[in-house]
Amino acid sequence: MASANTTSYDLPPLPEYTLTPLQPLTSWVSDALIQAALPVLGYWIVSLIFHAIDVYDVFPQYRLHTPAEVLKRNHVSRYEVLRDVVLQQIIQIIASFSLSLFDEPLTTGKADWDVSWYAQKIRLAQRAVPLILSAVGVNPVALASNMSSSYPTLSSVLLGGKYPALLQTATIAGEQTLVPAFAAWELATASFVYWYGIPAIQFSAAIVIMDAWEYMLHRAMHMNKWLYVTFHSRHHRLYVPYAYGALYNHPIEGFALDTLGAGLSYLLTGMTMRQSMWFFTVSTVKTVLDHGGYAFPYDPTHWIFPNNAAYHDIHHQSWGIKTNFSQPFFIYLDRWCGTMYKGDVTEKYERARRAAQQKMDQEKENGVTSVPAGSVAASAIPNDESLLPQGVATPRMSRKKASSISSSAGNFKDLTNKVNQNLHGRRANVLGVRSSE
Repeated sequence: MASANTTSYDLPPLPEYTLTPLQPLTSWVSDALIQAALPVLGYWIVSLIFHAIDVYDVFPQYRLHTPAEVLKRNHVSRYEVLRDVVLQQIIQIIASFSLSLFDEPLTTGKADWDVSWYAQKIRLAQRAVPLILSAVGVNPVALASNMSSSYPTLSSVLLGGKYPALLQTATIAGEQTLVPAFAAWELATASFVYWYGIPAIQFSAAIVIMDAWEYMLHRAMHMNKWLYVTFHSRHHRLYVPYAYGALYNHPIEGFALDTLGAGLSYLLTGMTMRQSMWFFTVSTVKTVLDHGGYAFPYDPTHWIFPNNAAYHDIHHQSWGIKTNFSQPFFIYLDRWCGTMYKGDVTEKYERARRAAQQKMDQEKENGVTSVPAGSVAASAIPNDESLLPQGVATPRMSRKKASSISSSAGNFKDLTNKVNQNLHGRRANVLGVRSSE
């Protein structure tokens, strides 16, 4: 049992408290397991929703890329993406459990003491009020006297936090003693700070730390050729990102960029384990949304966080690969460091759609069975996504002028059927992923 604050009685003393073990959220699983499992569950729940939208082409008007681009531009199979994502999530779960070993045992019983501690600081801060008023030429004593009858609490604040009528009985050294007490507004403010203000500051700081960590490491992996070729080029085999490909990375890069970045944010901000459950899950789901491939007009995450699917998709294109490094929340580092993509992207996207559509039309005309994109590996630094690795035949492009993909209504049903066939696979599959051949 901790003792109350007995150093000074011009402040209300802090209450005694007794720590007891915190009961887990559920009786059948530990909080550490929930902390490790929630981000994985969030990842796959949101990814499967987007996968269903892809397969059944529910919102074609909000697609960033057409079904033809899904088939023709990616350099990795969905099976390989699934395999690497599961591997990274296994690493994340191991890291999460390892992190929980260093956490102090979860306890409860100290909340009232913490609220009172913040209330003490509020009482101390009031001592600056008369000094500030005197500095600007206002007599705090006269002002407080005039307001004492109508606004007694405000009058006490003006006098520097003096509440002579607020007293309580406390046991000090075995004797009953009158000591100052907190005003109701002080405890209410301290309670708000403790339960809402501090967690909000922790979450905000964690976002800043994670954004800075991922920006610096992500940019370094593009600026350094060895880092790019060895690690980050794997992620850029996805020129047309989709939701469950968000964590498709080299395992070492995935650990350094995502797992370590989130872990540092958690440790440096002093979050509790239960706070970290939400932070890890929210940041994971945000990463999935950024790779979802859709720009929905009423998505609240797009209003709150400018780093959205449309913004990050530019980074996955060959012409935008050296820009838009920020992830997963804000874009201020791109703006400050001059790495934000500037210019109109409409024609660039339209050109890629036309090229993919031409390939689809030519294959359909020639009766050529398409080679699944992704059965090939990405080359070192892909400066042009049209340059496929050796060993993959590229159908000759028709010289016929291509019409806009957005106006190819007659072919859209064929495209949807083909992309659905690619997404579902022709043999046993998981999550609509075609098994390797």
